[in-house]
Amino acid sequence: MLVTSKEILSKASDDNYAVGAFNINNMECLQAIISAAEEKDAPVIIQTTEGAIKYAGVEYLSAMVKIAAQNSKAPIALHLDHGTTYEIIVKCIASGWTSVMIDASKYNLEKNIQITKEIVKIAHSCGVSVEAELGKLPGIEDSINVSEEDALHTDPKEAELFVNETNIDSLAISIGTAHGLYKGIPKLDFERLSEINNLITIPLVLHGASGVSNSDLKEAIKRGINKINIDTDLRIAFAEGCKEIFKNDPSEYDPRKICGNARAMVQKVVEEKIFIFFNNKIK
Repeated sequence: MLVTSKEILSKASDDNYAVGAFNINNMECLQAIISAAEEKDAPVIIQTTEGAIKYAGVEYLSAMVKIAAQNSKAPIALHLDHGTTYEIIVKCIASGWTSVMIDASKYNLEKNIQITKEIVKIAHSCGVSVEAELGKLPGIEDSINVSEEDALHTDPKEAELFVNETNIDSLAISIGTAHGLYKGIPKLDFERLSEINNLITIPLVLHGASGVSNSDLKEAIKRGINKINIDTDLRIAFAEGCKEIFKNDPSEYDPRKICGNARAMVQKVVEEKIFIFFNNKIK
């Protein structure tokens, strides 16, 4: 069933667990995520970036997720990850997305608040949840590219002001994670996370979680993270699934066998993540 991310994350916040937000670009990854959610009896958030929309098309992605949600007992939200323009956000809302992210983190605090408030007004009038970002994560994710020099950790006091001014439903914060592959071992600022969590009451979001250790993820959840974004780990799993087929049989040409194995690899990763995030909520 298709629901808003606010509905999913409110329950996660109340019961102190996290929900996996998994990015898709094709049908196989979507099927893998849904199958994992049903296997673990857990809610999931299906995410699409602007790059995914450009690749697959807003109509295809919308139709696929709606069909998947109709045929699944798991609560599913369709979320726009890192929406950067008014046009793409409105298009997604009109096409059935139940949740959108406005990423105006590249601007100063005042302009970020201004832009975010405008999106919140539009989205909430349509019953759509809104996530925003404060602070800048380094790394590359589709159209988002932030250098190490430009990266900024989220200021707790600014986070409190931002949430009060914008009326957003969830806040993505920067505490040491990064988009894409890590060059070293990420060091999360847990004290900053705790301080932010003590100042605001809405669910907190951790971007760039692929490559973060399980122990750090558990600690982040313990300190208030309720939504964890996973993209790179799924891309790696999909690629490894394809490579495995060609390694065993270089002459294979059936896309069902190639993509089917990749789908199975992605599902395994998603199930592992859900187990960590959902923890004692799993039956």
